[in-house]
Amino acid sequence: VIEASPTEDHRGAFTRLYCEKELSGILAGRRIVQVNHSLTRAKGAIRGLHYQSPPHAEMKLVRCTKGKVWDVTVDLRKASPTFLRWHAEKLSGAKTMVVPEGCAHGFQVLEPESELLYLHTAFYHPSSEGGIAYNDPALAIAWPLPVTDISERDKNYPFVDNTFSGLAL
Repeated sequence: VIEASPTEDHRGAFTRLYCEKELSGILAGRRIVQVNHSLTRAKGAIRGLHYQSPPHAEMKLVRCTKGKVWDVTVDLRKASPTFLRWHAEKLSGAKTMVVPEGCAHGFQVLEPESELLYLHTAFYHPSSEGGIAYNDPALAIAWPLPVTDISERDKNYPFVDNTFSGLAL
């Protein structure tokens, strides 16, 4: 998680959203190659859990620019000590979630009309896209609200089963 330090005065606030120099330790030679934005209208809606498989795996920096979301990362890296564990943060304002390569990402909207900004280190590659079910009992993600909306694609992602050995990066 990256915490920004907004500069505030009587007019409002200014926050640097991205600085290659400040993030050089996290990026470790990676480049931001794509920036995306999402708007999700309904409180309780879920997007995810999405990932890109190698060789097109990507790191994402995710920031909520309007509203509030509960942002979730699930570790799918085969050799990771946190394999199949999840981590969540409430995002709004000055907090950014770093989603490493080999991790799935999703979120639930806590305030209507929430907007996210995504910085990606790899280009979108449709045939490398994958997903896991948001309600997979093996993950037991504790979503904070009842689900009010989810796409057909996201709703139909598979559960992790004993044949899933993880992503080899």
